[in-house]
Amino acid sequence: MSYSRGEFLKKSGLGSVALFLSPYITATQTLGHRLFGFAPKISIPQKGEDIFSYINRKNGKYDITLYRQIIGAANPFKEGDLTLNIAASDETSRVNARLLIENTTIEALQNHSLFTDELYTLINNSCDKQQYDKIKSWTFGELKTFILTQNEEAIKSIMHGLSSDVIGCLVKLLSNEELILIGQKVFNPLPNSNIGAKGYLSARVQPNSPTDNIDDIVWQVFSAWSYAVGDLVLGTNPVSSTVSAVSNIESALFDIITTFDLEDVLPNCVLSHIDVQADVEEIQPNTTGIWFQSLAGTVNANETFDVSIEKMFKHIAKRTGKYGLYAETGQGADFTNGHGEGFDMVVHEARKYGFIRTLKQEMAKSKALEDIPWVHVNDVAGFIGPEVFKTKEQLVRTCLEDTVMGKLHGLPIGLDICSTLHMDVTLDDLEWCIDQVMPANPAYLMALPTKNDPMLSYLSTAFNDHVRIREKFGYKVNDKMWDFFKQLNIIDENNKPTEHFGDPYWVYYQYRLAKKDTRSKEAIYTEGKKIVSEIAKRGVPIAKGFGENIWDLEPKLEKQVHELYEDAKVSLWTEMSQKFIQSIPDYIAISTTSTDKKDYVYHPESGEKLSTNSINKLKQLKKNWSDIVPDVQIIISDGLNARALMDEGHLRPHLAALRNELKQAGFKVSKENIIINYGRVRAGYRCGEELFSSTIETIKPKGIIHIIGERPGSGHHNFSVYISAPSTKTWNIKGKVDHNITKVISGISDTALQPDIAAKEVASIFSEMFKGS
Repeated sequence: MSYSRGEFLKKSGLGSVALFLSPYITATQTLGHRLFGFAPKISIPQKGEDIFSYINRKNGKYDITLYRQIIGAANPFKEGDLTLNIAASDETSRVNARLLIENTTIEALQNHSLFTDELYTLINNSCDKQQYDKIKSWTFGELKTFILTQNEEAIKSIMHGLSSDVIGCLVKLLSNEELILIGQKVFNPLPNSNIGAKGYLSARVQPNSPTDNIDDIVWQVFSAWSYAVGDLVLGTNPVSSTVSAVSNIESALFDIITTFDLEDVLPNCVLSHIDVQADVEEIQPNTTGIWFQSLAGTVNANETFDVSIEKMFKHIAKRTGKYGLYAETGQGADFTNGHGEGFDMVVHEARKYGFIRTLKQEMAKSKALEDIPWVHVNDVAGFIGPEVFKTKEQLVRTCLEDTVMGKLHGLPIGLDICSTLHMDVTLDDLEWCIDQVMPANPAYLMALPTKNDPMLSYLSTAFNDHVRIREKFGYKVNDKMWDFFKQLNIIDENNKPTEHFGDPYWVYYQYRLAKKDTRSKEAIYTEGKKIVSEIAKRGVPIAKGFGENIWDLEPKLEKQVHELYEDAKVSLWTEMSQKFIQSIPDYIAISTTSTDKKDYVYHPESGEKLSTNSINKLKQLKKNWSDIVPDVQIIISDGLNARALMDEGHLRPHLAALRNELKQAGFKVSKENIIINYGRVRAGYRCGEELFSSTIETIKPKGIIHIIGERPGSGHHNFSVYISAPSTKTWNIKGKVDHNITKVISGISDTALQPDIAAKEVASIFSEMFKGS
């Protein structure tokens, strides 16, 4: 049976989502050029030959490019290393690269930096010199043997002498089984807790809402706790990172924690920029819980996050209580932000942990062990997409590498074992990946009502996954939180689920009782069911009950998740039809350098550059304008979901309303509609550069409004509008116009934010930006 999209959404319990505005676009940023190459073949080393002797024998002198290629070639294959031109050309080269590393001493590698900046220096200076002096003469082969054969105490006696680059190179030499072995014997629990201890697996409840709706958020917490899940942090990804929006969410999460007297058990967190969290803390002291920040492995890459070493030290100086820093990282984030710097993703990732270790050491100064603020890291493996890696085997490998690197840096490390819907990882594959990684005993995993995040449109771990993992692997929840679940009567005195297990209304009832609500249980349940019904209309699932086993998702919800997944896959591979393109008035059809849809999906940077023919078309359009240059050019791209534009009642009413609103506001709008096939957000910026650059330096603003299909997964077939309005002077500088000076309205469709209403918002924001340029 087939349904219309509206019927499908209705049957799935999905309703509207609304707009969000942000000056920083969270879409993956990618390199503006394509390399896609292998490192040169690496021949068999001579007996005992190390990396640097090999380079000298081959080239007659030190060659940093070959050095980086040898280090990169030692990695199991990942698409990200191929893009950086450092992937092994064949398995023999990979084996030989590892032999060269095994023959190299720790000191020799330390004396040859893959890339030097202030962060690299900071990380190396934070290593324990006495421990380093004990091991600096060891070869990597000897280090590998030591780590595999010695116990935790012995490993910890030397691991703070290991630099991040050394740890990053060490994991290249280890098989998955060896990585698991290390993961099973090195643990760094958070002070005064069992989080990160051997035999424990915690959970970050991730109660995301596509509209920052407080009910959406708090009811996901009630749902998580009904399954005895959520003992690390209540951490929401906000749609809007304004101080007011973040403060509202912080207050709501803090209210749940304080209502149940859990302030000393777990914190709340809103994953906005750390500057915003600091501002919220100034306004409402002691309500922000643990502070979050995404971190990168180089100074330049951290600038993408508007983060510096100085800024981070300034912020952590304020973290004197129990809860310090929650950092987030992920292999490939640096190079996709345009800062690969020529060296591989594993070492980049290791340096991120080195940065976090240094921040942790700073917070630990002059403090007793039990008083050190909590510091932990979450590795978001798989979120970026197939340009980094795209198979389930690569996802498992990445998770194991990062788990061990985090542990050897002395950090409690959690994982977001996740995939985007355009990776070659299915819902069933993700469960397989979880089972492959769990023996390494990471500190925690994400926890959502289902595997599908209703805001970020990616796949992660659900509440029921945690229940299954606990049953299969015997992992426990932080003792203090487990006691709370017993107090809630979700778990009985024999550590078994009660009749209230999987009942979020029961948790809400207990919450209302703690608030001194005197209404009957029936009245509170009725109120709760009404709220959950409204939440479902906004496209946010609230998990209730279970299937045949307590770790099975409730069957109807399971069916909805699979329907969303299948709809997303169809959306992802749907092409923008010629008939649709020809239906757009006054269109100029151009394309990017993507050769086909597969190239576009798997190599995002190909969708950011315009083809030569397209550039010529834009030059002709600019020539036709002559001296009458419009204020704004409208651009339309398929993005990752062409159906978002082609669905009836989507693009056409939005486009008509948008043009009308802009003209009423007094703007000169280009008559032509530029339509980009295989277009990403940055392709719009390239159009603006071609059309609005000028030989005359001027501060006069010129803008683009870029309509583009969103990442599929919500079932709505939403599109977004990206708005840029810099000066002509700025357009003159290639690459200057980017996400940091762009605003976006998202979630537009006939079943979400209505296209005509969104048009008014776009015109209003464009007007503000235009006047402010």
